[in-house]
Amino acid sequence: MDSPNYPLPSGLHPIPPHLLDLRPDSEVDHDLLHPKPVSDEKNVWFFWHSGYTQMHPYTQRNIRAWHRRFSKQGWTIRVLDRLSPYPLNVANFLDISDPDTFPRAFVDGTIGGDYAPQHTSDLVRWPLLLKYGGVYADVGLMQIGDLDRMWRETVGNPASPFEVLSYNMGGVEGRGLTNYFLACLPNNPLFERCHKLFQALWAEDGGKTSTDGMHSSPLLKGLPMMGGSFTIEEEDKKIGPEEVSKMLTDYIIQGQAMTMVMGLVDDEDGWNGPKYVAEHVYAIDYMVGSQLINEITGWDGRKAFDLMSLSLPKEGETESAEQKQAREIVEACLGKSFGFKLAHGLILRVFKETLGSLWRKHEGSDDIPGTYAHWFRHGTTYWNQDGLPPRLEFEVIEPFKSGPLLREV
Repeated sequence: MDSPNYPLPSGLHPIPPHLLDLRPDSEVDHDLLHPKPVSDEKNVWFFWHSGYTQMHPYTQRNIRAWHRRFSKQGWTIRVLDRLSPYPLNVANFLDISDPDTFPRAFVDGTIGGDYAPQHTSDLVRWPLLLKYGGVYADVGLMQIGDLDRMWRETVGNPASPFEVLSYNMGGVEGRGLTNYFLACLPNNPLFERCHKLFQALWAEDGGKTSTDGMHSSPLLKGLPMMGGSFTIEEEDKKIGPEEVSKMLTDYIIQGQAMTMVMGLVDDEDGWNGPKYVAEHVYAIDYMVGSQLINEITGWDGRKAFDLMSLSLPKEGETESAEQKQAREIVEACLGKSFGFKLAHGLILRVFKETLGSLWRKHEGSDDIPGTYAHWFRHGTTYWNQDGLPPRLEFEVIEPFKSGPLLREV
């Protein structure tokens, strides 16, 4: 692999070469398409319904970086799907005919709606983690921080109180774990209950084929909906904040299920969600931890794309104002963030363009040597942070619901 002489930002150090898999892409891809059998909890699970070979090139680069960076530390990276033969079809890892594991629409392949691929992937996350343990991540998540050290000091450490690792929205007061990065050991009690609630939401009205309308389920009564301030401007209509909030909540209904369980006290089941979260969840602030480029650019996808596409100044050239801002973005992300989530899906109806959608549209633009995007990618493979991101210090909150998980109260 090429190794440009990019500046090493403060707070990072090079990873020793013997800990990296620096073989050509074709050899890394072979390993990704032929992973070893599951033998322990050090698994990184991804899902792309049509398989790794059909993924967009920029997300394939994301996956290769996870492999190059962590495979020699015992992690196995798997991109599961619903199409390929053994060994990567999800049916080889989970019983896809089990009604306690998957809703009928998943079994029948009838999941519909505008975001069917996203909601199909939502349904495999908790079953994989509950059976095998490890990390579930979206293919659009670029890993920056030291996952192996984080695992060894938290979830993977029997002496640690922390049993769940994720990002959290809303600061220390919020209970909004992001479903694009979840980590635990098998049979985690939080995710077991989240999965039961999620299954119950899909089973309502005789069995749903999409998440449309799930925001109004009586099982989520008392839980605030997501969003609330966004509008969507389209050619033929304007969708107001209330309707957008319903759409967003339906879109991220898996997050809503997690929020309910984290705020649930169920004495019949011996479950105290607020106490469990305060004692056992290691959550990283999601904005600094995984959305920093968006925060710095004001969620202006075109601006982020243009800045990351710039070339670094050559020797003897003066840094322009735009290059300075691009440099500060790369230095901030590599130094402060644990990851960066490339945004797609419903968000495109609000913001029209994101860095991820533009990398998809302009194939290869994220991988041009000498650009800030390439410097950023280089850092996610070759460098590690000196420390770990701080945990949000949760306190025990008032419950959202007191009573049985699957009964309206």
